[in-house]
Amino acid sequence: MSATLACVIFVGTYALIATERVHRVAAAVGGVAAMAAVGLVGTRTAFYSESSGIDWNVIFLLFGMMVIVSVLKQTGLFDALAVWAAHGSGGRPFRLMALLMTVTAGASALLDNVTTVLLMAPVALMVCRRLGLDPGPYLITLAFASNVGGAATLIGDPPNIIIASRADLSFNDFLVHMAPVVIVLHGVLLGLAWVLFRTRLEVDEDLATTADDLRPGDAIRHPAMLRRSLVVLVLVMVGFSLHSVLHVQPSLVALLGAWVMVLVSGASPEQFLEEVEWATLAFFMALFVLVGALVEVGVIGDIGEAAVQATGDRTLVAATALLFGSAVLGALVDNIPYTTAMSPVVQDLVASMPAGEGEPLWWAFALGADLGGNTTAVAAGANVVIIGIAARNGTPVSFWQFTRYGIVVTAATLVVGWVYVWVRYFVLA
Repeated sequence: MSATLACVIFVGTYALIATERVHRVAAAVGGVAAMAAVGLVGTRTAFYSESSGIDWNVIFLLFGMMVIVSVLKQTGLFDALAVWAAHGSGGRPFRLMALLMTVTAGASALLDNVTTVLLMAPVALMVCRRLGLDPGPYLITLAFASNVGGAATLIGDPPNIIIASRADLSFNDFLVHMAPVVIVLHGVLLGLAWVLFRTRLEVDEDLATTADDLRPGDAIRHPAMLRRSLVVLVLVMVGFSLHSVLHVQPSLVALLGAWVMVLVSGASPEQFLEEVEWATLAFFMALFVLVGALVEVGVIGDIGEAAVQATGDRTLVAATALLFGSAVLGALVDNIPYTTAMSPVVQDLVASMPAGEGEPLWWAFALGADLGGNTTAVAAGANVVIIGIAARNGTPVSFWQFTRYGIVVTAATLVVGWVYVWVRYFVLA
């Protein structure tokens, strides 16, 4: 009975988010209220549970990076980067899109995809405004590139961090197994971007003239403040890269970095809180609780157990089910809590395989969770952040506007990902 109630409330909430009949935050908070009213969640489950409650590391990571971005924006850095991108593209819309996507994918592998879109979305908005372009396609493709690029490394996408912890995989393991396919997938993604958005990327010769007249240095408003802030940003990035060595959570690195940046910049609370996406943070917290209820009543676990029973010790079948199944389920419930809930199931599935044969399942699982993040507007943290920034800046991207492109991108990249898993781990092994 509890499982049925949880599913009904979750599906109803998801329908409200998808149809946009009410604001997504109102729908998510309403779903949490309904879960609480029928006794499916309580304060301990929502706020203190490690397996099914709010992931405070994700929330505080987002908050810290939003403060950092807010301070950096005041220096004129994003205006300068926007001018550089416009100049480098020669004012050609697709060249600009490809440039922004490639920078985003690379940065997502080195940092993490949520942090990267927090840094890159303002750049995309600035350059689109300067060149008079529709920012919608650029913001959507930034989210796609961040999710694909973030799959390359252990720190690039939150699901990878969860998987690495559960499977005892190293940073180098991810580089060796995930980076090669991500490079291929990025090329596929650039081609898909051209096919999906070419009609909205018409070349205007006046744009080239406008781009040539722009100079990045002219956009910097506070050079001294920028230099101090960039030093702090570099230290934050180093902290992210070494978090597993230092045994410090990325959320703490982000919060400490935000605190130091506020100190060195002299920004007032009104200034450094200006760009914090409170609605996005509230939506994340509500989404974690909603999915947590499904975990608590056993829905997610039952799905995983069914997968174990269905695949048995057939490794390729199990890898295929994990790859495509993770993409579908992760698209519906956000890939971070989904990965948290499913990783113990995958661990059991790997343990049931003959010695040494189960490792491909972890890579199939990681690819499915990461690539599935492109499917819907709520499937990954980067998507939620992008949509929040777009709405805040008066250029809203609807759930279905994102999702109708995301489904195509996910389907194509999953096929490529499956071929990679099949060839590398079953043909060449």
